Amino acid sequence: MPGVFQLSLDALDATADELVESGIRSVILFGLPAAKDETGSENFDPDGIVPQALMRLRRRHPSLCLISDLCCCEYTDHGHCGILRGDEVDNDATLEVLGKAAVVHGEAGADFVAPSGMMDGMVRAIRGALDRSGQADCGILSYAVKYASGFYGPFRDAAGSAPSFGDRKQYQMDPANVREAIQEARLDEAEGADMLMVKPALAYLDVLATVRRETTLPLVAYSVSGEYAMIRAAGINGWIDERRVVLESLLSMHRAGADAIVTYHAGAAAKWIAADTRA
Repeated sequence: MPGVFQLSLDALDATADELVESGIRSVILFGLPAAKDETGSENFDPDGIVPQALMRLRRRHPSLCLISDLCCCEYTDHGHCGILRGDEVDNDATLEVLGKAAVVHGEAGADFVAPSGMMDGMVRAIRGALDRSGQADCGILSYAVKYASGFYGPFRDAAGSAPSFGDRKQYQMDPANVREAIQEARLDEAEGADMLMVKPALAYLDVLATVRRETTLPLVAYSVSGEYAMIRAAGINGWIDERRVVLESLLSMHRAGADAIVTYHAGAAAKWIAADTRA
């Protein structure tokens, strides 16, 4: 994706400085481990790439809100979002891994941990693990409503996290089903989530609006890699006014009910908004 890069720890400082200078107040971290294994062990390794990044960012920018993605898919050698039992993901075994990872990330400085694997009971398991470790103040941003979408393609290529077999329809949602979104959001709220997320965003604005009517929790829209890639490519080719379309698409997410937006356009959008404000 043009303009989006994997960052080593020594390159993190300059990027974080630029984002903070542009007005960004929170970041979400995804880890690319040096080596992957069947349990995604670097996800819960205190010396893993994300814990190291969290500690570094916490020292450099104490007021920056740090969110860490907990999904196993970037760390497993099979690319699925949990522990396998044969050709299926073992939901309950994965909950134990998520709890361990949440504790490690919280201890490293995460303000919120963000489980994205759509495991049943994940919020309850993570909340319990955090509370038992004395981290009652670490919040949970739950990917409560995450669809099995074709819009994730660029991220999966960049992170090498595409499943090595099958797909993720066992645990991600059917794009045709909006009623399940209500059920999933209610369950995660009842289990102790502090914020809820709908992912993807642009093709699911109706879902975002539906979930907004069902909850008073802060609601996040995740504008995913495929959305970014389409707009960015069209802008580079001169087919659209990229700045105008980016800001219009982000506005649509806010209008549909998002209190916050995760987007690869964040740095550019923050600068554009600041320039418009000064003008």
